[in-house]
Amino acid sequence: MPEKHTAENRDLTVIFDRIEVRGTYRISFLANSLVLPVYDEIKRNFGLNRGEYLLLLCLAHLPQLTAQDVANMTGRPRNSISRAVHRMLSVGYLDRTPDPDDGRQAMLKITRRGRELHERIIKLFIARENEILAALSEEESACLDRILQKLVLHTSREAL
Repeated sequence: MPEKHTAENRDLTVIFDRIEVRGTYRISFLANSLVLPVYDEIKRNFGLNRGEYLLLLCLAHLPQLTAQDVANMTGRPRNSISRAVHRMLSVGYLDRTPDPDDGRQAMLKITRRGRELHERIIKLFIARENEILAALSEEESACLDRILQKLVLHTSREAL
């Protein structure tokens, strides 16, 4: 009698070697494994969606940005960032001032309250990243960091 195929007796990781776009699929799988559980936790515990948190993340590291800047930096749709800006302003995580160079845009800045929230949330990403990267040696981790930096700088020249 032939062996019944179940999830328990199938090695589904073969997809990582068999698929035509191995690099793309692997990067996508890792990115999803890293961020999706954290964004689910952020939604549950803090009531923020991905675009809302990405605003805090970007503004925690750069003093002022426009919504367009955040959309470009994160690859998120402009309308999703725009909705996030309105909500984050209404709950006091961001401040807005007119852009002196372009009256149609506003400059966004994180508030003290927004920074405190970011500092609580970023710990979730740090823990998840550490969990995933624990499979690598210190040398491998440094090598991965250099490769990722090279790829994002190459890609960002096209996007930014």
